[in-house]
Amino acid sequence: MNIQIRKMQKEDKNIVLSFMEEFYNSGAVYTNGSQEIFEKDFDNCINDFPYLDGYVFLDSEKIIGYAMTSKSYSTEIAKECIWLEDLYLISQYRNKGIIREFFKFIEKNNTGKVLKLEVEKENIQAIKAYEKSGFENLPYGVMKKEI
Repeated sequence: MNIQIRKMQKEDKNIVLSFMEEFYNSGAVYTNGSQEIFEKDFDNCINDFPYLDGYVFLDSEKIIGYAMTSKSYSTEIAKECIWLEDLYLISQYRNKGIIREFFKFIEKNNTGKVLKLEVEKENIQAIKAYEKSGFENLPYGVMKKEI
């Protein structure tokens, strides 16, 4: 395998949107999203939107997955945070160390920051993989309110 990671580009849109639809209809995500949301997220990744970055994973020239990260700041630890929002690989590429390589890529480009993610508590396989990559469970949940 010749795996590469790069920023999303305009021509990646159709394949990334299809991956997003599959990801958001899986048990890994709480909500189902919508085509409108997927397109807005993708467009924000490839434009100058300062809060969201998008990446694709390639095996040679074939896109095999994608990831999106967002930026925030934590007053609890007085550091910038990189939130892993979406992380998707087509099934035959899972459990091959690609996600670990992505974490290293993000860490290399975000020294001194904290990498955070949300994971469904039922997604035991993902939790184990994240723990192997150095993530730890925090003792509190996340809440939200639309305003």
